[in-house]
Amino acid sequence: MTHRPRVAPLAIALAGSLLFAGCASTSPTQTSAAPRDDAASSQAATPVAAFFDRFTDDWMRRQPSASTGSRYFDGALQSEMDRQLTPQTAEFRRGTLALAERGIAELARFDRGAMRDVERVSAELMDWQLRSAVEGERYDDYNFPLQQFSGANVGLPNLMTVVHPVRSEEDARNYLARLGQFEARMDESTARARELAARDILLPRFILDATIAQMQQFIDGPANGNPLVATFAQRLESVDALDADARAALVAEATRTVQDGVYPAWSRAIAELRAQQPRATDDAGLWRFDDGAEVYAYHLRRFTSTGLGADEIHAIGLREVARIEAEMDTILRSLGRSDGSVESRVAQLRKDLAYSNDDTGRAAIMADIDTMMRDAERRADALFDIRPKTPVIAQPYPEYRWASAAASYTAPPLDGSRPGVYQMPLRPDRLTRFGLRTLVYHEAVPGHHFQIALSVENPDLPKFRQTRALGGISAFSEGWALYAERLAAEEGWYEGDPEGRLGQLDAELFRARRLVVDTGLHAMRWTRQQAIDYGIPASEVDRYVVMPGQATSYMIGQLEIIRLRDKARDALGERFDPRAFHNRVLLTGVVPLELLEREVDDFIAKASATG
Repeated sequence: MTHRPRVAPLAIALAGSLLFAGCASTSPTQTSAAPRDDAASSQAATPVAAFFDRFTDDWMRRQPSASTGSRYFDGALQSEMDRQLTPQTAEFRRGTLALAERGIAELARFDRGAMRDVERVSAELMDWQLRSAVEGERYDDYNFPLQQFSGANVGLPNLMTVVHPVRSEEDARNYLARLGQFEARMDESTARARELAARDILLPRFILDATIAQMQQFIDGPANGNPLVATFAQRLESVDALDADARAALVAEATRTVQDGVYPAWSRAIAELRAQQPRATDDAGLWRFDDGAEVYAYHLRRFTSTGLGADEIHAIGLREVARIEAEMDTILRSLGRSDGSVESRVAQLRKDLAYSNDDTGRAAIMADIDTMMRDAERRADALFDIRPKTPVIAQPYPEYRWASAAASYTAPPLDGSRPGVYQMPLRPDRLTRFGLRTLVYHEAVPGHHFQIALSVENPDLPKFRQTRALGGISAFSEGWALYAERLAAEEGWYEGDPEGRLGQLDAELFRARRLVVDTGLHAMRWTRQQAIDYGIPASEVDRYVVMPGQATSYMIGQLEIIRLRDKARDALGERFDPRAFHNRVLLTGVVPLELLEREVDDFIAKASATG
């Protein structure tokens, strides 16, 4: 695990800095991002570097939820951030937009020709991100504040159960203070949903149904069993400075807050969504709005960081689906699975490799994920000589998220106080060994964990890039993770495991189908059922409905990174070193694809000159 998601870019900047979803040891051959040399360390004294720091500090002071995820500040200021929740009001959005516009204007005063390479790339990236935010504010009405995948009803609990630290009594007190703001933040989101509905900007009926069901499940049980309390109680057990009575008092306060504040706020939100159901339709795509085509074109630009239109992306998807299905058919036949469509044969294989749908099966899949992560770390030595120091762990989502959540990755903070976290939903259709290794390679090693944790640890990057303070670039992040899946196959990690190779191809097929389905839903008037019939699970289709364009970023990004890798290999011949190429891509950090190509071209030129 992603985001990030998500929709309106200013909201994305917040959530994008948090999500993407046994600890690893660092072997003697494994190093992290190299420390600054003397020249690089003087970066902090340059005017543009000082601007980056000053502007990002201003931005993050407005984003307490995101600052917790990255541990952006230190000491008392970070503790104060940990006691707050980012507002969900129109006034807050206007203030963030004004800050973005100010940042664009101030950045334009610097001469990029006089900057060092890392500063120039950083300036181009910040400019791209802020301009995307300002442009996207026109489409903020289509950022639905309550929905099953990335609404406040999901983001707020995830912040507390996964991201918020509970390592001391101060952390615990901050947790309770922040929990006390849930009611206000949810009421703000509910008010926004009501205001949009008054202007006939409604979610599809099936999304309302799924969101109401998820939210109702969240509040159905007693407050002391709610994830906001149960997770808090569990984490308090490791705070040695607190005795049993102190822990019990803290848990009791959290229980009261959930019962008296959180549950009523969720109930009011549910009531608002239920009031909208009679007016909603099952039309799934952005085309249902008068300016839907314009909105969707914006999301495609933002998520792919290219100028590709819906028709072009749809055609790429159809081409890749045909290619991958042909390759899968060959392997399936070699296994004696010749009857039926590729989809039906894969469905049977998925069942044949299933875990039991019980506590034993769920424990087994999490244990296997951990084993696969450790094996991937060993295999990665041949391809990566710069590795994250930060470990990555795997954990299941809380049960109320299982129905809608996708596997995801949550980045570690700057201070290294928490590992990267790979989260897995444990609903029945995910309880299978089929494709499990590939999912590990995507979300953890060498996928999101390598790419994101290395950026966090890279001292040569400005802080806004280390923490993704202005949001992510989905085509780079998701493109890299999908590239990692392909790399594992190319390097023989599936040797002797044809079912595993089929799982990798099936994951790639899934991303190719996404190109077809996302564009089909939002530009070609596909129905939800058409998308499901094309081979996409219902929960995934619902994700694309509320996050238009994001699903196209994976394969578009992967194809571009593969093209750039092959371009470098063709140009350098025997001098091409995959480790050096991966270093350049990963240490460049998250950037739009056009900017990544310029960096790879520079890599080729320098490698050619030294060869």
